[in-house]
Amino acid sequence: MELGNSTRVKEFIFLGLTQNQELSVVLFLFLLFVYVTTLLGNLLIMVTVTWDSRLHTPMYFLLRNLSVADICFSSITAPKVLVDLLAQRKAISFNGCFTQMFFFHLIGGVDVFSLSVMALDRYVAISKPLHYVTVMSRGRCTALIVASWAGGFVHSIVQISLLLPLPFCGPNVLDTFYCDGPQVLTLACTDTAVLELLMISNSGLLTTLWFIFLLVSYMVILLLIRAQAGEGKGKAVSTCTAHITVVTLHFVPCIYVYARPFSALPTDKAISVTFTVMSPLLNPLIYTLRNQEMKAAMRRLRGRLGPSERA
Repeated sequence: MELGNSTRVKEFIFLGLTQNQELSVVLFLFLLFVYVTTLLGNLLIMVTVTWDSRLHTPMYFLLRNLSVADICFSSITAPKVLVDLLAQRKAISFNGCFTQMFFFHLIGGVDVFSLSVMALDRYVAISKPLHYVTVMSRGRCTALIVASWAGGFVHSIVQISLLLPLPFCGPNVLDTFYCDGPQVLTLACTDTAVLELLMISNSGLLTTLWFIFLLVSYMVILLLIRAQAGEGKGKAVSTCTAHITVVTLHFVPCIYVYARPFSALPTDKAISVTFTVMSPLLNPLIYTLRNQEMKAAMRRLRGRLGPSERA
């Protein structure tokens, strides 16, 4: 049955992060700094990995893909948030809201699958070091990256297909700063209890189980490292702990948002800012500050682009 367009709301109104004008300016400057730093940090990783032949390994090939996803993920919400912080009226069209949700879940799914592929990469590197280059060949890594994007697409299509047929006849006010399933679902003019359960299962339950699986996987990897002899154990442990940190920072807010009933809580906006804006910034910081190879490659890149003047 086709929904009559005459009864469907034409736009959604955001309440935003705050109604205080002075605080809005402070938040604008802070989030602008975070967003620009996110773009520059991830671009630096992409350029460094592409330029430095010593980083042409599966791990850095996958890290570059994660940086691409992080740039896309932060750009889905941050520009709109920045504009709205300085605007009196914070609105988004119906189609714009669903488009934002589609890309939000697409790239969010890509992030989840990419982190999983990176865990697989570390497992192969530790458990089968002699066959690592063969198993994680460039062709196989490319296939895994394509599969990550395909998985994100399927996940996003499922989310949107659950929401799009619903009637939205009003109200149209969202107490948030971006469009996402939990908030939009509560505005539907119908009983959404069953659909809410389906969405919690599709996003929340699967995310929680996936997070547990990844943590167990990294525990196994750390045990394999501990059992090995020889040099390089410290470097391997440092790499794995960096991966675990990024996985935790990405999944914990995700679980908070999607693995519970969709009723609003006072901490929702703070968690959402961490999830949508801060997480893409932390990824490059963690992977570069804890990675000696990456820092050395960046120094070589800086030396090539701007050599020091010597007498």
